[in-house]
Amino acid sequence: MAAFNFEEYFQSKFSERLFQDPDVSEKHMTAATRLLEKKREMLELEQALSAQKEAFQMKMASLNARREELDKKELSLRGSLMKFNQFLIETDIKKQRAEKKANNERHEKEMRVQECAEKMAEREKLKSFLEKQRKVLEREKVYRSYMERVIEKSTEFQELKDILRKHDTLSSNLGDMIEKSTLMTDKLDSLKQEYYTMITKNDEATMRYTNTIADLTWRKETAMSNHQKWESLWTHIQNTAARNVLLLGRVKMATENIYIQIYKQRGLPPKEAESVDDQLKKIKTYIKDLTDIIVESSKQEKLSKDIFDRLAGPARSK
Repeated sequence: MAAFNFEEYFQSKFSERLFQDPDVSEKHMTAATRLLEKKREMLELEQALSAQKEAFQMKMASLNARREELDKKELSLRGSLMKFNQFLIETDIKKQRAEKKANNERHEKEMRVQECAEKMAEREKLKSFLEKQRKVLEREKVYRSYMERVIEKSTEFQELKDILRKHDTLSSNLGDMIEKSTLMTDKLDSLKQEYYTMITKNDEATMRYTNTIADLTWRKETAMSNHQKWESLWTHIQNTAARNVLLLGRVKMATENIYIQIYKQRGLPPKEAESVDDQLKKIKTYIKDLTDIIVESSKQEKLSKDIFDRLAGPARSK
């Protein structure tokens, strides 16, 4: 169903009115007619709106269906895209595996080619060695014939194996002797080393003992010198002590004499049991008292002289 065009509808309605005479239309149309006209226009408008609404609903339904279809296609495309991406990833993994396998096979092929070349070179070397051994064998056949002639003429050896066995025994004995000789040489070298080490240690010990003796001799001389110095100092101390003892005895005797003279001066008997310190204290007290007396006497004498001079002054004037 086609959509209702409002522009055409209003244009036709207004164009009809524009071409009508307004006076005539007003004259021939009553109020009821005008109301019916308005209702008819409203009905037409509602029909047009309903038609447009149905058209819009149909269009929306079509759009919804289209949208659902597009969503389904989008989901399908997404699935296809995911499968394609998975296919690309798997293809890339297979490609990497194939390249890795090709590289490994190429490397293995190169290794096999190189190994084959080495084997060929080794084969050529073995051929060359075999040819040399054949030449050596041809050259040494002379020795075999010689050994066979020796066996024919010798009574000790019956076969070639006996000679080879004897040769092996002698070679083994020679090896043992060389080994023993080497061991003896090593042992001799070890003994020489120990001897030289012992001589070195003895020399070091002798030098150490010599240094110790020199140090002890120096200590002895230092001790003797100190002994002489301290002995001289002791003698000096003894002499000084003797002089001091003698001086002390004289001081004590003088102190005692002064002490006795003090008591005699006072008219008292001296006390014999007092010590030298007590005697000195008594002497000090006596000297102080005597000094005070002398000072006082000097003052009295000076005072008396002053009085005498005063009294003698007027008498001389007469």
